[in-house]
Amino acid sequence: MRTIIVLNPKGGCGKSTIATNIASYFAIKGKKVTLADCDPQGSSRDWLSIRPNAYSAINGIVVEGDRLQVPRNTDILIIDTPAAVDDKRLKKYLRKAQSLVMPIIASPIDIRAAEHFLKELFSFKGSIDNKIKIATIANRVREDTLIAAKLEHYLDNVKLPNGKKLPFMTML
Repeated sequence: MRTIIVLNPKGGCGKSTIATNIASYFAIKGKKVTLADCDPQGSSRDWLSIRPNAYSAINGIVVEGDRLQVPRNTDILIIDTPAAVDDKRLKKYLRKAQSLVMPIIASPIDIRAAEHFLKELFSFKGSIDNKIKIATIANRVREDTLIAAKLEHYLDNVKLPNGKKLPFMTML
């Protein structure tokens, strides 16, 4: 089972939207997908409840506390995380994940929050060294703006602990 965590402790950056879109992508590709909603707000759960049955199936599970019971036949597990994840929970998520997708919005506050989060993330020695693939998605960005250029410059200059450049997926 491949586990993809959608994570950024900053609220309002589009984690649930990105998580549901990733889940839909893999379901359309014929994978058995489970979407774990760890956010008390329940946006992924709400999305699943109104998603037409005619679309490719996605299993939905609500995670309360530390219990994560994933159906055995799951090919892809997408974990939609809440804002303000504490160190204990962050380490738990990282132990389960093969991939981490970090949505980020082009604003000075969001860029600064991402910078602090990445420093924290990279401080967990062994948690991400060559184990977890990390990528960012610049979400809700107007490309021809000064702040978009600042975000792109920031993301172009972030280095992983192994010295490689942080993968930048796309601007949405």
